[in-house]
Amino acid sequence: MTVDDLKGAWPSGLPVGDGWVETGQEREVVFPYDGSVVASSPVGTPDLARRAVEEALAVAPAMAALPSHARRAALMGAHDALAARREDVERLLVLETGKPLVDCRVEVARTLVTLATAAEEVARLHGETVPLDLLPSGEGLVGFWTRRPIGVVVGITGFNYPLLLAAHKIAPAVAAGCPVIVKPAPATPLATLWLVHLLRSAGGLPPAGVQLVTGDVEVGRTLVEDRRIGAVSFTGSAAAGHAIARAAAPTKVLLELGSNAALVVAADADLEAAADAVVRGGYYASGQACISVQRVLVEEPAREAFVALLAERVKDVVAGDPRSPQTRVAPLIDPAATERVLGWVRESGGTLVTGGVRDGRAIAPTVLADVPDGAAAWDEEIFGPVVCVRSVPDLDAAFAAVNASRYGLHAAVFTRSLATAFAAIERIEAGGVVVNDVPGFRADNMPYGGVKDSGAGREGPRFAIEELTVTRMAIIRP
Repeated sequence: MTVDDLKGAWPSGLPVGDGWVETGQEREVVFPYDGSVVASSPVGTPDLARRAVEEALAVAPAMAALPSHARRAALMGAHDALAARREDVERLLVLETGKPLVDCRVEVARTLVTLATAAEEVARLHGETVPLDLLPSGEGLVGFWTRRPIGVVVGITGFNYPLLLAAHKIAPAVAAGCPVIVKPAPATPLATLWLVHLLRSAGGLPPAGVQLVTGDVEVGRTLVEDRRIGAVSFTGSAAAGHAIARAAAPTKVLLELGSNAALVVAADADLEAAADAVVRGGYYASGQACISVQRVLVEEPAREAFVALLAERVKDVVAGDPRSPQTRVAPLIDPAATERVLGWVRESGGTLVTGGVRDGRAIAPTVLADVPDGAAAWDEEIFGPVVCVRSVPDLDAAFAAVNASRYGLHAAVFTRSLATAFAAIERIEAGGVVVNDVPGFRADNMPYGGVKDSGAGREGPRFAIEELTVTRMAIIRP
């Protein structure tokens, strides 16, 4: 993928209404690894956001009336077109996000699964009959309910997985029969632009059924504050999500927010497997993932052996150019993020086991021990290649420490005991509990979301479609 290739990947301008609108403003998209310019992207305005809403409202009846086969065909058409250019899209993701190639390959693969699964769920969008004669007054009545589109959907995505996050907003909306307006993160609009182009080119959908507007906070505010919107789906930080929820009220808001995912290592665990998992789950996407391993709680009898295994394995994590297939940690999205992460490491109050410095342009994979409560590196989402390890006297203390966080997206436990596994599933307050694997495991067809400050609502096509539809009850006296 080169800059010249990008110029022909989709039309110029932004996909608003039935065409592509020139905005007269552009922003350079830069390669985080070396700061070189990847391409220029059009920048939207609040006026263009208002126009997108009007276009979406106008096309909403047509989207709702689309037959199932048309919605399914559009999603599968986009799937097939993306599959045909997957290597180009992988390279584009490396350039605009700076993520290692291995992670960008996973992102494209998961996007394909998301599109295909949403297409399959179109066939499962149905209702049920209701026995209204449970009350005497209901005798002779026929009752059934169906699901109807909630209306216009606004999807706002983060920078770390721009293609996949957009797919989790757009595909369920299309499957449900809702027009959707997506706003990508300002730093990473290109892959999302390509996805929207593929959907609009697939045929079967009104072009204004899938729109994209880039821009700043004012553009986002214009979209979410419009009371005619049916739902807002946001992926990003907790602070931004809370602000969006306040601004959008009383509109339905789905929030997939941050976390500081915990991994518990029981004394009976396979310590080598647990150490491998922490390395695999702590440093993928350079740590810029909301369910990457950040807090590791090890039962005291296993602490010394586990930390030694972890420190040894971290030495093999390759930091460097994200275009290399061997790279696992690359520079973060921008210098400000790098400085913030390094500052949190310096101020953590913990013992530096390894890392904590730059490795070329990237932050070296870092392990901190005994970080206290109250330190940002333990309490908040660090969003970088940093793992904190703490010992606990027993599993009760481990589960309590996991739950002490204001976040609750995914957590994991390593153990050989089925009783411990089920205790973790029962007691850990999170949207998902993973046993003997990384908390970062996510199949895109499963329900995904958090509790507490990690969000509200669930993603995964089936579950997102339910969120983006409302029941309509029919009561008939023949």
